[in-house]
Amino acid sequence: MTWWAGLLRMHSKKTAVRYYVGIDVGSASVRAALVDGCGTVVAHAEQPIQIWEPQPDHYEQSSADIWAACCSVTKKVVCGVDAAQIRGVGFDATCSLVVLDKQFQPLAVNCEGQNHRNVIMWMDHRAVSQVELINATQHRVLNYVGGAMSVEMQPPKLLWIKENLQESWEKAGYFFDLPDFLSWKATGVTARSLCTVVCKWTYTSDKGWDDSFWKMIGLECLVKDKYEKIGNHVLSPGEAVGKGLTPEAAKDLGLPEGIAVAASLIDAHAGGLGVIGADVKGHNLPCENQPITSRVAMICGTSSCHMGVSEKPIFVPGVWGPYFSAMVPGLWLNEGGQSATGKLIDHVVRGHVAFPELQSKAAASAHSIYTYLNSHLDLIKKSLPVGFLTVDLHVWPDFHGNRSPLTDLTLKGMVVGLTLSRGLDELALIYLATIQAIALGTRHILETMQAAGHDINTLFLCGGLSKNPLFVQMHADITGKPVVLSKEVESVLVGAAILGACASGDFASIQEAMAKMGKIGRVVQPNHEHKRFYDKKYEVFLKLVEHQREYRSIMNSL
Repeated sequence: MTWWAGLLRMHSKKTAVRYYVGIDVGSASVRAALVDGCGTVVAHAEQPIQIWEPQPDHYEQSSADIWAACCSVTKKVVCGVDAAQIRGVGFDATCSLVVLDKQFQPLAVNCEGQNHRNVIMWMDHRAVSQVELINATQHRVLNYVGGAMSVEMQPPKLLWIKENLQESWEKAGYFFDLPDFLSWKATGVTARSLCTVVCKWTYTSDKGWDDSFWKMIGLECLVKDKYEKIGNHVLSPGEAVGKGLTPEAAKDLGLPEGIAVAASLIDAHAGGLGVIGADVKGHNLPCENQPITSRVAMICGTSSCHMGVSEKPIFVPGVWGPYFSAMVPGLWLNEGGQSATGKLIDHVVRGHVAFPELQSKAAASAHSIYTYLNSHLDLIKKSLPVGFLTVDLHVWPDFHGNRSPLTDLTLKGMVVGLTLSRGLDELALIYLATIQAIALGTRHILETMQAAGHDINTLFLCGGLSKNPLFVQMHADITGKPVVLSKEVESVLVGAAILGACASGDFASIQEAMAKMGKIGRVVQPNHEHKRFYDKKYEVFLKLVEHQREYRSIMNSL
């Protein structure tokens, strides 16, 4: 037994703590955490998963690889813990599409016929023509996704498979959103989460599946089989699935047979659950005496999602939703987002000619490349505030299209203000300008939500990018709103554990579990003295996309 496992066991025996397991499948890795009833992460493990990119904008994964990683990391975090104290497990995952045959075996989502590559990732953009066809229908269900469906959602991916992979389409028995695939693997029950089907599949809380939509886009076969392939049994997030862990899944995961398994969430929604309901008393925040509807949870990793809730449905142009009870039961959800944030920063930094120098100097200082870049910016700022270094360097961040609020996947990235410099100073500046562009995009989303009727005064950040102090400060300064960071940096895992806690029956509701297990840590206030500078940057930011569209119009007139 390791010293850590021994310490956990002694702690468990003394306090009779109840534990919950949260399992999070991100874009590039699977993580698991053992979380107690106060929301403290007491053990954590992570394992990478494989991504295939057979051609541009095609991203694929393997459901077998993902499940194996889930099992590996879960066994690590529960090692040494009294099994009787583990009460429930919750899953969250990216909203990727899993394809299985009628015997629940993987089916190829690629032209090479590689069956193990049976997952079309959320960020895959192969179904561009299919999403254009769907949006041209102007069907009423599109009102619940900001007026236009995204290529990241599931209907266009289904249509692409039907039109391009006839053999896989004919053999297909089940299409799962990845979070629902995980709960099926754990329980053997094919029930879907209300979160996934409402947010990514056009299921509506008031009318369920709309037959006319599927017939209109050429997928009437889903109606004929009474939606068995995409889900005709829907559960609320946190609701117990079936009879809990099957013997086989329990053995694979290293967990007790029969413990509660919760209906799952999309990863961003789990992050929202882990932070948005925390008690903020005593922190002098504008949301302290306001309802939860005054908050937006921002989950920032490979991409970013902006989750805001309301008591009544608010239709926001270019922002997904309103979705009823998709994250917090009883409240409507609007979900803004940026398709590439962490991925964009990595792309810009690693593609720069000075990246090898950065790597070398960061390694020599025993710091990460981003910690080193942040300190390097402090060295070159002289008497200026760091943010002002980009007075003549501007970035439009839609290198992978715009998800919100413009819903235009054809938009491209833009950089204005480059010089012939090739050194570390220039790399640090383009890194800073990229972070600012992401924060300006967040401001664009928030202002669009507020114009439609949301009343937002505080941001709650979680995810990998929330660990970067420059990223956090830029979001506070550029939006003008205080940023709350969770006490537990792994808020997405806490959100997944909250699901398991709710399914176990130890909490009466998701809201109660959120309040008791979500804890806030540091609060970052905006520097209002810099407001005029960032107002001007925002003015330039909006001009960039205006000009890009003008350039396109000029070229289209050929």
